[in-house]
Amino acid sequence: MTEPVFFQPSDGWVGDVIPTQRDGEFLLYYLFDARAQPKGGMPWRLVSTRDFVTFEDRGTGLPNGGEDDEDFNAYTGSIVTDPTGLQHVYYTGQNPRRLGADGRPLQLVCHATSLDGVAWTKHPEDTVGASAGYETGDWRDPFVFFDEGVGLWRMLVAARHEHGPERRRGVIAQLTSTDLVTWSPAGPFWDPRRYITHECPDVFQWGEWWYLVYSEFSEGFTTRYRMARSPEGPWRVPERDSVDGRAFYASKSVERDGRRFFVGWIASKAGGTDDGAWQWAGTMSALEAHQSPDGTLDFGLPAELVASFDGEPVRALASQELSAPDGYAVALTDAAVPARFHARLAIDIAPGTRETGLLLRASDDGDESYILRLEPARGRLVFDRWPRRRHGGEQWEISGDVPFAIELERPCALEPGRHDLEVLVDGDLLVAVVDGRVALSARMYDRVSGRLGVFAGEGTVVLQHLDIRSRTDTARIAAHQPLSMEMERQ
Repeated sequence: MTEPVFFQPSDGWVGDVIPTQRDGEFLLYYLFDARAQPKGGMPWRLVSTRDFVTFEDRGTGLPNGGEDDEDFNAYTGSIVTDPTGLQHVYYTGQNPRRLGADGRPLQLVCHATSLDGVAWTKHPEDTVGASAGYETGDWRDPFVFFDEGVGLWRMLVAARHEHGPERRRGVIAQLTSTDLVTWSPAGPFWDPRRYITHECPDVFQWGEWWYLVYSEFSEGFTTRYRMARSPEGPWRVPERDSVDGRAFYASKSVERDGRRFFVGWIASKAGGTDDGAWQWAGTMSALEAHQSPDGTLDFGLPAELVASFDGEPVRALASQELSAPDGYAVALTDAAVPARFHARLAIDIAPGTRETGLLLRASDDGDESYILRLEPARGRLVFDRWPRRRHGGEQWEISGDVPFAIELERPCALEPGRHDLEVLVDGDLLVAVVDGRVALSARMYDRVSGRLGVFAGEGTVVLQHLDIRSRTDTARIAAHQPLSMEMERQ
């Protein structure tokens, strides 16, 4: 048994997660990425949890095939249970030795069954290739669900049209079945002609609304969702249609007791540095969705995960006003915070304020730090850092003309008045949530320690409280002594 804040196997990384739930237990199958280890194909592994706090690593969940098999790489799919209790897994089979008509490694939909979700019997005779009109090298991530309205099983597949603009051929193809064995091609489930591909499709009903979730394999690399009154559409674009930012990808959902969780991975970066390129796979993370009266979804941390930070709350900064109508004001803790903590910031933003937010791992004078910046005028939350560095040979060069990572921002309504910023930090991982509605995940590699701070830029904010909690199995903040602050004006 392990109790990390975020699950990651000791010998690799978490790729796309296929979450299911049985008897109150979440079974989280995931693509296992060994990276530096000798490549022997990609299997599914399995980890289980009941609360997204304590995890049990169960090892292999679905073995991949051998070097000559069609599923040498077992990629993303879905699991359903038929009326007899038999479980069916549909997954992507790929072997770089097998090329399709488009000259790329062939992607196929494979089928296996199980009585317990652990020992699987594969059925290669049921393999389904790309339907006519679709590229054979993009036929993946099958998602199967039963549509009671038409009495059919639907299979959605991330696919691409054979013809059309190169970057706008993405389509969610569709097949239907009555027995989960024989599948017949149907018209596209969703065909916006907008993206390269719509990875990891996921469909569910919540009350009167249907939701289509997909991960945009395009410039954005973002998990998004659409809404409709029926699985036939038309699909509506909500005002804030993304689940998180660039760092949280390929999330799929699972329901229990009327609650719905989105489970994906927070991407790592090459070289373990802030300037490294985003990598495929990372560390597992879960967000809980909350349905608003209009059907739109908000995202935050699971309550059980927050409650696991059970240390006594520490008032990190005293209540105070930060006012800098034409400048900058900051309040800093007088000591560094732990590498693992949960914090809540409550703040009142005065009308006309340009920016405010939280400094993380700040230097003693607050000049260098990671930054969670709330920008009311632009209606967004931004993750930033200063100084922004660029690696030049053996040295880190300070370069002021490098912009913040544009993919690490979220649209966020910030009208004047009270707002809450919740932050969970564990080592190089960060998840921030504004007003229990807007989530943003990120990595923090280069600065490993420092103070916490609250700032105001060209405006006025009233800091009501900034409280920090640790876990009982981690070091406490200054033995639970309140931290003082220092003021700095520029």
